[in-house]
Amino acid sequence: MADKPNIVMVMADDMGYWSMGCAGNREVRTPNLDRLAEEGMYFPEYFCTSPVCSPARASVLCGRMPSQHGVHDWISKGHLDYQEVAPALREKHQDPDASWEYAWSRQQLAGDRAIRYLDGFRGYTEILAEHGYACGLAGKWHLGDAGHPQKGFSYWEPIAMGGDNYYYPVVLRDGQFDMLRGTYVTDYITEKALDFLKGKDKFRPFYLSVHYTAPHSPWERAQHPAEFYDLYRDCPFTETPNVPPHKWGQDYSQEDRRNRLQGYYAAVTAMDRDIGRIVDYLKAEGTWEDTIFIFTADNGMSMGHHGIFGKGNGTFPLNLYDTAVRVPMIIVYPKGIPAGSVARGLYSHYDIFPTIAGMMGEEPDPDCPGRSFQEIFSGQVPDGRDAVVVYDEYGPARMIRTREYKYIQRYRYGEDEFYDLKADPGEEVNLMEKDDAVVQGRIADLRGQLEEWFARYSDSDRDGFHLPVFGEGQIALVGKAGDGAKAFVEK
Repeated sequence: MADKPNIVMVMADDMGYWSMGCAGNREVRTPNLDRLAEEGMYFPEYFCTSPVCSPARASVLCGRMPSQHGVHDWISKGHLDYQEVAPALREKHQDPDASWEYAWSRQQLAGDRAIRYLDGFRGYTEILAEHGYACGLAGKWHLGDAGHPQKGFSYWEPIAMGGDNYYYPVVLRDGQFDMLRGTYVTDYITEKALDFLKGKDKFRPFYLSVHYTAPHSPWERAQHPAEFYDLYRDCPFTETPNVPPHKWGQDYSQEDRRNRLQGYYAAVTAMDRDIGRIVDYLKAEGTWEDTIFIFTADNGMSMGHHGIFGKGNGTFPLNLYDTAVRVPMIIVYPKGIPAGSVARGLYSHYDIFPTIAGMMGEEPDPDCPGRSFQEIFSGQVPDGRDAVVVYDEYGPARMIRTREYKYIQRYRYGEDEFYDLKADPGEEVNLMEKDDAVVQGRIADLRGQLEEWFARYSDSDRDGFHLPVFGEGQIALVGKAGDGAKAFVEK
């Protein structure tokens, strides 16, 4: 392994593990992702730390759980200081007759004040910068104060918020946030990523985050190029369940289902095309052999699975189904990873921080729950791990998952759940109330492990089990840092 390989991290937004051809989906078109899986290592059982964007992204970056770093829901305030928004856009926000495309940025940005949600937590990008890497970001940041580079990044091309309209994104230009018109945001993010690659110092190792908003909603026809939307005009969409709406979710019609899936698949395929552009550039310029290329998503997504269109907050009480917490993961490193290899065992996004820190020669941080899998870059193909358990949380809902069982404990809202994943991989039959001593013994054992683990890693000042997280957005810091301010939008 090279002393300091380049690293490219491509992160999709709300992308289910099931939505790639290499994952077995016969309808979605992802030729570039499928090719990456053939060239590198595919992780069939990789998990996020929270089934919603901001907490999951924070955990990837700093290697800690939400109950350690304090980001427990998607961030809906604290994006930026409102004076950083271009005057013309602010004027539109004040105009009650402004057209529809201004509504979302008005709701999210008007009167906003920047909050740095991860101050005090070291990111792996800071470690890389300390070791001489040039670090670049193109696309979604969604961790507060988007107007200013943070966490070791020197190249900084963010969008203002989390998701956005695909053809009217609000982006940072010349020190101000302004709305682009008629620019497909997936292509915009790709161009910014390529600008970084074209302008980098060829004598320094580089790290690049390419954070797409795809395939996050909106999914209407007008939001995506016809060339991708029309690919799925006649698709039967048999690769996703067609079942009644979930008891905790929202109703939808068959027309709704088809329209959402068509837009979702279009967004995935458009992103796949642009990932291919980045890979092709790296190969053409001769840096591909020295680059670790990672593709993942912030969280999973149910697109009809369990009767839900959404992630963890696709229902209330919040859900922790595998379709919400399991994510795609492909890693390619031509100099070290055997082509076509498959990693066995359970992995989590909290493993990324110790993996990159370990590559830089740093000792494990005892406050980080993950463990490094850096051995894959030296040609090893893991076949199971000592850690065969992953954990997840969304506010007052927590999960422990082994290869065979899943237990979900809810501290404030809703019922607990227990699934036998061997007999019921689709998580259809909740066995919590089953009158069976063996089942109840397994539940008690998993509950004990869950509570012991969170007691070990949670910060009592930021612990999510007692917080009123509804899935409607986080608007302030929690705990002492928030000075008692209301931190979450109520349902």
